[in-house]
Amino acid sequence: MSAAFGVGGATISTPGIRALGASAFVAVGTTLPSILPSAISGTLRYMREGLVDWQVVKWAAPIGVATSILGSLLSHVVPGNGHWLMVATALLLGATAWRMRKPPPRPAVGEAEAETDAEFAGRVKQHTFHRSAAAVATVGAAAGTLSGLLGIGGGIVMVPGFNQFVGLRLKETIATSLVCVGIFAIPGMVTHAFLGDIDWRFALLLCVGVIPGARIGAVLAIKADRVVLRRVVALFLLTIAVIYLIGEVNALVR
Repeated sequence: MSAAFGVGGATISTPGIRALGASAFVAVGTTLPSILPSAISGTLRYMREGLVDWQVVKWAAPIGVATSILGSLLSHVVPGNGHWLMVATALLLGATAWRMRKPPPRPAVGEAEAETDAEFAGRVKQHTFHRSAAAVATVGAAAGTLSGLLGIGGGIVMVPGFNQFVGLRLKETIATSLVCVGIFAIPGMVTHAFLGDIDWRFALLLCVGVIPGARIGAVLAIKADRVVLRRVVALFLLTIAVIYLIGEVNALVR
């Protein structure tokens, strides 16, 4: 799921670990180590297709790394023993699914101009989207914060952000988001390890499973029709949002 949708496999593994009996804090922290091998495995496949926008990675990564540490530290400040963090995750996933159900109202950067345009050869032209260092850094900062705070990789912000705010095409968005997801997971993982939020037994088993899964997911995304891929991404996020919300509201009520 991480490589196919660029949102981080923690959207599956976090509720999965919670179902196995881990606390909300441990569920948030334990998923982060498995994000890195998943991101590397999927990224290598996307790089072969030339789908990673390294300029966007360069603008998003530094601020995202810093805010990932901040988000990790904030995770223990939010009341509710981590349950409200999971509720916030569910609401954010639902909003992301709603935004991703349709393409941007204007053609994405790179699709609006013919590839014969002389300026397109060296850089993507700016249109009504916000392809600038500041705009990309803003998306990266929000994604990094949520990566550390919720343990979800930050891709649920970067996928709609890069696609509908910055203007990358969907497959480039997924590939570029996956690279950033892997980078953001490193400082968050280290911080949560110091906080004692990682169950390394679960983490190592997750790492073993995600490597072949990420390769399969990347291949499926590369071959998929763009319209079908967008609908599947939206449906996937909405389904996970409902699962998150029901489970955590039930835990709060109890």
